[in-house]
Amino acid sequence: MPWYLEALLSIPLGLLLGNFTEWWFHRFVLHGWGKKPGKLWSFHFHEHHRNARKHNFYDPCYRRFPLGWHAQGKEAWALLITSLLVSPLVFFAPWLTATLWYCALNYYLTHKKSHDRPDWARQHLAWHYDHHMGPNPHSNWCVTKPWFDWVFGTREYYVGSEREQQDQTRRQRSTAATA
Repeated sequence: MPWYLEALLSIPLGLLLGNFTEWWFHRFVLHGWGKKPGKLWSFHFHEHHRNARKHNFYDPCYRRFPLGWHAQGKEAWALLITSLLVSPLVFFAPWLTATLWYCALNYYLTHKKSHDRPDWARQHLAWHYDHHMGPNPHSNWCVTKPWFDWVFGTREYYVGSEREQQDQTRRQRSTAATA
């Protein structure tokens, strides 16, 4: 097969596989096994979600070294190890492998940026903002693109809703009362 046809097929397939993987891992690992305190993946639900709620989507833990044994480090290690595990595919499907590596790097950088810059996330990653700030943290599993939330019907809208406005008003009143 000519390289350009392989690229034409492999890149979209890799983007879809990457997005499906983030949806599946977030739903079944981070919110499945990770709901149990003290487990390897519990950092996500018990630290990351707590921080996002406490700091209005901002997570100060993204300021730590990315490869430590903490929430953001475990996220980075999982992406790095997964990227290494798919590396042998480079000999059979180089475009697919490169696309999956891109997806892993893009996931980390996008997720980090979103929790460093909540206003940017609310505007550009509303589905992820909805996951943390909306009433149902067990929806909106995708981070980079909401494709598989659409496919599986797990996309729930919050940004721009009346509920969000009520929640913002409540948080502002709470902040003013404690100041």
